[in-house]
Amino acid sequence: MVDLNDVALFVQVVEAGSFAEAARRAGMPSNTASRRIQQLEEQLGLRLLHRSTRKLTLTDAGEGFYARCAREVEALSAAAAELADGSQTPSGKVRVAAAADFFNWFQMEWVTEFLEAHPKVRLEFVLNDARADLVAEGIDVALRAGKVSEPTLVARRIGSNRAFLVASPSYLAARGTPASVDELPLHDCLAAQPATGRTVWRLEGPEGPTEVQVTGRFYANAAHVLLKASVAGLGIVLLPEMMTASYLRSGQLVEVLPGHDVKGLDIYLVYLSRRQLPRAVSAFIEFAKARIVATGLVATTSAREPVSLQ
Repeated sequence: MVDLNDVALFVQVVEAGSFAEAARRAGMPSNTASRRIQQLEEQLGLRLLHRSTRKLTLTDAGEGFYARCAREVEALSAAAAELADGSQTPSGKVRVAAAADFFNWFQMEWVTEFLEAHPKVRLEFVLNDARADLVAEGIDVALRAGKVSEPTLVARRIGSNRAFLVASPSYLAARGTPASVDELPLHDCLAAQPATGRTVWRLEGPEGPTEVQVTGRFYANAAHVLLKASVAGLGIVLLPEMMTASYLRSGQLVEVLPGHDVKGLDIYLVYLSRRQLPRAVSAFIEFAKARIVATGLVATTSAREPVSLQ
């Protein structure tokens, strides 16, 4: 029979990134921690970790085992802590993944409000336009736009957003305002450099869907950088309303070709599929959903209940 203490130790090793650090936290010698994980692998008949002199990495089997065990171990630890102090108060760390521009529209005052309401909770934000691997990066909840395809995730739909074309008044004054989609290839358009070398924008317009291949002289793989480039007058960019709304209100950007956009860009809060979430994570999910909806930047019509994508 597998020793559950060894399973908990395995989770600690993965999260600590080394036997030495996990052993220190558990109050045991490093060689003891290594030996117990080796025994766990033998009992399971699976290799869970690749060991090298510089770092530990999970095998495919190890990733699956960690995904199944981590939340249960954390939930048991949280349950023990709650029983110890007789409290059902949310506590512990919540690690949140979001786009690099997240705090351009999610107000820092809301973070203050949440932390004041939950004094035993710690928030850690991982901001990157690359899609986070929740298991590998130890993420509790992530904000995502578009389709969520991972089978191990639960997707909580907040609402939908749209993306449309914007540019700075200075750019349009210098280069002119396109009168139709057909004129976009004549302009500097800002986008990430695609692997194919071709940037194609697919827009919905008054006459239906249309595709246009565009080019430019500035490329970046981060949406917030493209936003700054557009504000600086470097070209036309296609971005979600959540990112551009404040710039449109201030007049730093104006909409180009109104009526041509990308609709139905669903916004989700996603987290690992578990029967019981830590109370701190659940509290943040409910709070973030309420505040994001309150911005008015997402359309909440026909919102669905949480869906497990399994």
